[in-house]
Amino acid sequence: MQAELTDQVTVNPIVLQRADPCVLRHEGTYYFTGSHPRYDRIVLRRADRLEDLQKAEEVTIWERHATGPQSQLIWAPEIHRVHGAWYIYYAAAPVDHGTVDAPSENETFNHRIFVLENTADDPFEGEWIERGQVDTGWESFALDATSFVTDGEQYLVWAQQDLTVRGHSNLYIARMANPWTLATPAVELTRPEFDWETKGFWVNEGPSVLVRNGRVFLTYSGAATGIDYAMGLLTADSGADLLDPASWTKGTEPVFVSDPSVGQYGPGHNSFTETPDGDAVLVYHARTYTEISGDPLWDPNRHARAQVLPFDADGNPVWGTPVPDTRPTPTSTEVLPADGAF
Repeated sequence: MQAELTDQVTVNPIVLQRADPCVLRHEGTYYFTGSHPRYDRIVLRRADRLEDLQKAEEVTIWERHATGPQSQLIWAPEIHRVHGAWYIYYAAAPVDHGTVDAPSENETFNHRIFVLENTADDPFEGEWIERGQVDTGWESFALDATSFVTDGEQYLVWAQQDLTVRGHSNLYIARMANPWTLATPAVELTRPEFDWETKGFWVNEGPSVLVRNGRVFLTYSGAATGIDYAMGLLTADSGADLLDPASWTKGTEPVFVSDPSVGQYGPGHNSFTETPDGDAVLVYHARTYTEISGDPLWDPNRHARAQVLPFDADGNPVWGTPVPDTRPTPTSTEVLPADGAF
């Protein structure tokens, strides 16, 4: 049965002050991770319902290194279950990179993509082992890795800078030999080109993949992270060669944007999960205000949100607009305690 347009998660935000949210439903449990506002750790929560993730215990499963390439700005962890093990993909930068201020048009941060593995049945048990940096084929600013498995093959999609291309990041795809090693060269799928992708910064980032109705829907986010931040869409047939850029169709307009009428700004960096009935759920972050004091990077109030994603009779997602909040949200720059009491 298709979800009705009015269906939504009962309580939003689902988790306060956790940007770049990733939710995985596995054997009836929702597992959540996202960027901690201090960018110094990787955290996990779990609950039987999306609505209960805010009050769920948050456990730190990894912390930044004191020195070296994983010593600051830990961004956008994603949890995945592949071949009976747990994996977390994340981006990190060296502490000696210097400034952590937002880059200018011709500068970027110095992140690379890394992987953690846990072979225990329960990701809150066992040991998280560092599998190291993903070798994408060249060294440059790289982040926001996501993974999906289709027809028995695992793929990685991520954002990375090509110094010969204007902008901060493009999206690439490769097939994987194992969850931390690419089996094929990187293939560019999209770069910032449309007006909506190049407001503030020239960015394609935050990819996420949903395989449904015989198609592969690849969402991504573009522009600077304020009110202009929005989601775009690439689509391919599920039986196509996903490593061939010609297999993908890129929409010219964003599919999910700010909605002042409900007080939601900068929706993006999404992931997908599902309801217990199997309906798709769109998970994303957004702010409730547009005036930010200081560097937006350190404003903690991008909150994780979720809503059912319906499909039309032709099997296309009906993206709609961000749902309004039903839970109070903070507006100060104070980072809340892990229990999120507010």
